[in-house]
Amino acid sequence: MRHHVGMEDVWPFFALELQTPRLLLRVPRDADLVALGRLATAGVHPPDEMPFAVPWTDAPADALPRSVLQYHWAQRAALSPAAWTLDFAVVVAGEVVGSQGISAREFAISRTVGTGSWLGQAHQGRGIGREMRAAVLQLAFHGLGAVRAESAALDGNVRSAAVSRRLGYVDDGEEIQVIRGERRVSQRLAVTPDRLAAVPDLPPVEIRGLDACRPLLGA
Repeated sequence: MRHHVGMEDVWPFFALELQTPRLLLRVPRDADLVALGRLATAGVHPPDEMPFAVPWTDAPADALPRSVLQYHWAQRAALSPAAWTLDFAVVVAGEVVGSQGISAREFAISRTVGTGSWLGQAHQGRGIGREMRAAVLQLAFHGLGAVRAESAALDGNVRSAAVSRRLGYVDDGEEIQVIRGERRVSQRLAVTPDRLAAVPDLPPVEIRGLDACRPLLGA
């Protein structure tokens, strides 16, 4: 009798889930990507602000959903132990509310990850950003054995910087970037497992389906 091979057998990341008290983070299938595209089109930030180093939200509204799909498909296709990005769909009560990414280069050697995220405007200001970042940090430190996680916040992006500070990050220098033709200062931040462990009221996370993914991430 032939064994039925499911999608999770071929691409085990589809079985990877992070569960916090309020959130489910799952590696998105295409239906989730369509939902993320709709969410991004509804608005992520005021039009006169740009909190992202890559101004992806500047895409025309009719092209943005397709752009979101293409970005996620490209990251999926390029994943290897040498360089990878996992972008989770963040789900609250069955509704996709944002995206939380974690990435690394040569993780087997560097043991360092970076993070990036966004939330639909209707879901901001409720503490979701902190909880979803806490989830991927615990995936990195406890699930994959990372020893350092890095982030960055552009000048004016007070929400991102505040999330980092509340999760034990410390300043790690500055970087000058040119975005939308303007000079911007990016504040780098970093956190270690010990600093994260000392954070009060850290949301717990249950990690499911990680074992089959570890070798593909160099962990």
